[in-house]
Parts: sequence; C-alpha cells; structure tokens
Amino acid sequence: METKRYFVELSYNGTNFHGWQTQPNGITVQQCLDKALSTYFRQEVVSLGCGRTDAGVHATQFYAHFDLLGSNTKLLTNPEKGINALLPYSIAVLRVFEVANDAHARFDATAREYKYYLHFRKDPFKLDRSWLYKGKLDVAKMNETAQILLQHTDFSCFSKSNTQTFTNNCKISYAKFEQEVGGLVFTIKADRFLRNMVRAIVGTLVMVGRGDIEMADVEEILESKNRSKAGQSVPACGLYLVAVEYPYIDTMISSLANC
Repeated sequence: METKRYFVELSYNGTNFHGWQTQPNGITVQQCLDKALSTYFRQEVVSLGCGRTDAGVHATQFYAHFDLLGSNTKLLTNPEKGINALLPYSIAVLRVFEVANDAHARFDATAREYKYYLHFRKDPFKLDRSWLYKGKLDVAKMNETAQILLQHTDFSCFSKSNTQTFTNNCKISYAKFEQEVGGLVFTIKADRFLRNMVRAIVGTLVMVGRGDIEMADVEEILESKNRSKAGQSVPACGLYLVAVEYPYIDTMISSLANC
C-alpha cells in the first residue's frame, strides 16, 4: 500500500509538558499530537519532530513529519480544524501539507531560531512565560560578548552531557539581546543547536552582564569544551523556538496555494 509523507506545523505552550519527545514518565507534546493524528486519520501515526524541546520550553513554530498509508480524502477537508479539536488548548496545529516521501523534518532544516525572554518586575501575566530576573545587567557588555559565539563552532561547553549526537559543532549566525518594555529578549539563530545549549549560553552571558566573569573568560570557557565551566542553565519558561527554516517550504506552500 502506498505511503505518503506530510508535514505538520504547530505551536505550543510547553508549561505543562515534559518536553516534545514521547517518554514514559510524563505527558509530552509528541504524545498528544500522535494520539490526535491517529484518531483523526484512523490509523497509527508516529510523528518525528524538527528537534527536541525540554520540559517547560515553548514553540511558536515547530515542524514534524508523519506518514499515512493509502489515500486519505480527509486531507482535502481542512484537517487542521479536526485535529485541533482533538488536541489540548495548549497545542495548536497551524498547517498540514504533503511533502516528498524523503522530506525530513529534522535533517532537512537549515536553520533554527530561538528567543529567550526575561523581565525585571513581578508580573503575573508572564508567569511560566518569561524568567523573572532580579538584578541589573550590562546589556552592551553581554551583546559584545555574544559576538564571540559567531567566531566558534564547537559548543561542547554549553551542551548537556551524554547526549546522542555525533558532533557538538554548530554555526551560529546571530546572537543579540534587545531591550523591551520591562525586560530583555535574546535572539539566537544557528544551523542546529545542542541540548540545553541556548539556556546555558544565556546563563553564561548573564554572568557577564552582572560582572561575575569577563569576555576573556567566555573565550576560555569555549576553548575548554567543559560544561562545568559555563554558567548555569536559565529557567526553561523563558525559552521559545520561534522559527525553523527549510529550503523548500516557501516554494511548496506557494504551489499548494495555486492548486
């Protein structure tokens, strides 16, 4: 029987989930999505995500792919509406569309962008959505130090240990803090990220911002490739995956719109 592959674009509030990937000891985004897809399409569906987000981390854009056996006319009748009805309110499916059978949500992604939010005053509307930081930070110094990241490729010092990766090399193309009302947002873009990498980078740059370490120390941390020398990971609540790029998505969506 013929198999067809589909991409699903979704967003989610990760507060009450144990991350993206299915695991035995907690409810995850993937678990909820697979259950909804399986119910809607009336066959077992197992999705594969563009990456892994940890417990409490959010995503405003996340992609996964899944395969369906045989033709399914439900795809022609607004599947997003039906699938969303089967999902908790904290997960929203934005689009479902057919892709080439060899398309891969994880390995075909050419870039990913994260944002990390922190605020300086207690705000009940930012609970579990931003990190409350009580102190002063030298943002200019943090941004100057962040540019060092663009000159390196091995980020072992910011990676969770014992991960199943073949390399700790990444290419960071953008890293910057920007002021916003009542807080800061840190944006970082790279071809790939290691587990816990963004939160460890923010934690290290915050150390620079409050004067605990200097720019030269960050160079030494990077050269050491030792996670214990870098800063602590900041809380997951402030981290968002906001963009995932593929070389064929724009062309594909455009062609679908013209069908």
